[in-house]
Amino acid sequence: MKLSKIMGPMLAALTLGACVEQELDVSAEAGEVLFQSNCAACHGADARGGAAAALFATPPDLTGLAANSGGVFPRDYVMGVIDGYHRDPAFSAAMPEFGAGDMGPTVIVERDGLGTPVPARLLAITSWLEVVQRE
Repeated sequence: MKLSKIMGPMLAALTLGACVEQELDVSAEAGEVLFQSNCAACHGADARGGAAAALFATPPDLTGLAANSGGVFPRDYVMGVIDGYHRDPAFSAAMPEFGAGDMGPTVIVERDGLGTPVPARLLAITSWLEVVQRE
């Protein structure tokens, strides 16, 4: 009898806590952690294009994307490449299409009054890549 008086409120508190939405980390710092665990083996820890011997082509230097795009970081293009949505025919098949798997929960990214759901992990990696751009 005493156990049920204690467990009831505890169970209610745990259930309520599970319903509270947690804020997703889309920061560049979170993106760096994800990059290191998912991308650095091929692209190098500094994103400057690793030398993955098993690949047919050397992975590109990802720190020059803005410089190659007129000084503007091509955020949508980068997210499309990582996701697998935007790949031209000459693109290396060695790069996984991360969007084919579960990229986790999404956040709403607003632009021009429109909200688009984007996987938080994808946004975080892209945010880190934008931070490491060099001229």
